[in-house]
Amino acid sequence: MRIVGLMSGTSADAIDAALCEISGAPPQLQAQILHAVTFPYPDGFQRRIVDAGQGGRVDEMCALNFELGELFSAAALRVIQEGGFTPADIDVIGSHGQTFWHAVDAAGHVSATLQLGEPAVIAERTGVTTISNFRTRDVAVGGQGAPLTGYADWLLLRHSTKWRAVQNIGGIGNVTFLPPLSDHTSLPTAFDTGPGNALIDSAMMMLTDGAQAYDRDGQLARGGKLDEEWLQNLLGHPYYVVKPPKTTERELFSAKMARDLVDEGHTRGLDNASIIATLTALTAQSIADAYEHFAPAQLDEVILSGGGRSNPVIMELLEALIPAKVLASDQIGVDGDNKEALVFALLAHETWHARAGNLPSLTGASRAVILGDITPGQNYVDLIRRTFGGAG
Repeated sequence: MRIVGLMSGTSADAIDAALCEISGAPPQLQAQILHAVTFPYPDGFQRRIVDAGQGGRVDEMCALNFELGELFSAAALRVIQEGGFTPADIDVIGSHGQTFWHAVDAAGHVSATLQLGEPAVIAERTGVTTISNFRTRDVAVGGQGAPLTGYADWLLLRHSTKWRAVQNIGGIGNVTFLPPLSDHTSLPTAFDTGPGNALIDSAMMMLTDGAQAYDRDGQLARGGKLDEEWLQNLLGHPYYVVKPPKTTERELFSAKMARDLVDEGHTRGLDNASIIATLTALTAQSIADAYEHFAPAQLDEVILSGGGRSNPVIMELLEALIPAKVLASDQIGVDGDNKEALVFALLAHETWHARAGNLPSLTGASRAVILGDITPGQNYVDLIRRTFGGAG
């Protein structure tokens, strides 16, 4: 099947769209990206998303839901066109949407989650049957609703003999610990490790008055001096010692937290570069500590994806902190910028074929369930006939 996967992460700066070819069934599932694009949000839109997620009005959330539907539609149409296809050539669109809220209580239980990006708009503008709202079904059966990427990691990225950690560093960091194919008893585990780029990016916006949305190539961090005492204080945050499964979002590692940390850094006498250097070290050290505390076995390889893998300072810190080989996902043939878009194409494929898209060992769910909501497009009846041989 040709499926477009759509994803906008906690950085809330753009939509990743991947046109994928997916075939087979677990455990013999094949998936490849045919073409991918990054579709930036309009100027000022990221701020609207962040503000709405931190106490926006109902009318603004409603408007954003439909505006995001239009933007996700435009991203899908662009990747289809640039890939040399037409919407009639596409079977399904799998859209994660944009997360606005992920409700985690003090005990680590997820009671609700909200992603926006109206699928009816996507199905109408493209004519393609759209599957969306993947997280909620996992939450309904007691799971964390994330990280859903772990199931795709389980299917696609296990090594024949090596234990792997597959680490995404987006706004929030998340990891999947994968046993080798030769291990027939161990189960994978997955959880959010803590801040990925979220605190760094928010701090950069504040320190540069909006001129820089992130620390390009780690240049500012490299020019700063790590405040080791402050770093150890920051690592005392209670989230880091909560046992998996666990998830978090910008509700915890928020722009407000970044503002408080910038102020604290200045109070400690740090210049801007040293504040960013310490927050960058926090990302790397929290990942390494998560491995030390919660990895189920000695790791052989760490595979990095997401924007954080493009920050050489983060890469160098992880290489120094983790006693395993650290690789960018691109080095094993996985497009690290578009991996999560591929994941939601894959999950849409599994939903369409009435197969579960979660693993309880990854999310803490009570059972495996079919994920997502199906919004019929113009191709819906024909798609049923072609897939299942029925009359629709």
